[in-house]
Amino acid sequence: MCSGVPLALRIVWPTRQNRGGPTQPPSLPDGVLDTHRAVSESNTVPTAVISDIHGNAVALRAVLADIESRGVQRIVCLGDIIGYGPDPLECVDLVRERCAWSLMGNHDFGVLYEPTNFNPGAESAAYWTRDQFDNEPDDAQRDARYDFLGRLRVRMVDEMCADIAPVLCVHASPRRPINEYIFPDDANESPDKMAAIFDRVDKIAMVGHTHVPGVFSEDPDFFPPRELGDPPRYTFSDDEKIVINVGSVGQPRDNDPRASYVLMNDNNVEFVRVGYDIDTTADKIKEIPELHDWLGDRLYDGR
Repeated sequence: MCSGVPLALRIVWPTRQNRGGPTQPPSLPDGVLDTHRAVSESNTVPTAVISDIHGNAVALRAVLADIESRGVQRIVCLGDIIGYGPDPLECVDLVRERCAWSLMGNHDFGVLYEPTNFNPGAESAAYWTRDQFDNEPDDAQRDARYDFLGRLRVRMVDEMCADIAPVLCVHASPRRPINEYIFPDDANESPDKMAAIFDRVDKIAMVGHTHVPGVFSEDPDFFPPRELGDPPRYTFSDDEKIVINVGSVGQPRDNDPRASYVLMNDNNVEFVRVGYDIDTTADKIKEIPELHDWLGDRLYDGR
């Protein structure tokens, strides 16, 4: 099971047991939440950061193969392992096996407890995903997966580039870590929102959630990977705060259908895109009545 932190340091939420209904989690106040610290074995070894897999095992396996081909051994996940896609159990098992740690995303939360404020397609996918966990015939396997989901953290401070600063890692935003979107347009259109978010950032933060990769600066500004050169890298500066969105493995939304992840190095972040067999995932989605066809169609356009 994926774990970089001793069990005693985790806040454990009640989990679903033996096919029972979802238990009610404790309230999630803004600000002080489940925050832990992880230390990379070496500050000079890159850490691969993935997010928003959304039950797309074909994309996840392609990304893991690419990471392995680069000799990168440390992987962390910013959440939304499940939801939308046809392979939730395989994706959870791969993250448990391959990641040093993972965070809880809003879809992970929705499957474990209730999918509140979801659109009809996302809600239907969440209930179908829950059924896949419940219908696992192996009691030990089913309980292990639910236990894993129930122990996902909300925040992590990781020393993946400690020569610069510890990195605050959340799924959505430093202000509301499970469900606040930080859109590229917010850099120009919502200065008060961005100022409030950067107030929660010491130096570097990493997020997912919007499925749109890029770097937010405190100026404020937003730099998509296409503006960062070839390969697309953003070099850290001592005199600025940044928020890095790593994009999505399983459902990109920046008009590029390739899976997205990042490599965190000692003084920069590199954005990586990986092609995968979209047909396989899209066809599987369309074979499942509870998953809307557009969840497969959108994969071809990266939207």
